[in-house]
Amino acid sequence: MRDEYDFSGARKNPYVKKEKQQITINLDSDVIVYFKETAAKAGIPYQTLINLYLADCAARNLQPNITWQ
Repeated sequence: MRDEYDFSGARKNPYVKKEKQQITINLDSDVIVYFKETAAKAGIPYQTLINLYLADCAARNLQPNITWQ
């Protein structure tokens, strides 16, 4: 094994999906229950479902309807 390797000519792996960034987010318990139940019916992890939903919102440039009461 070499002591050093030269990666200056390297290129990104074209088969790797988009990079994901781990975050911490606080969600209401009922929201988590909803996504867990929905994801179980769909047969996918609930975090994947949340990511798909948020990605769809971002792709369609949806804006939240926020009203203060």
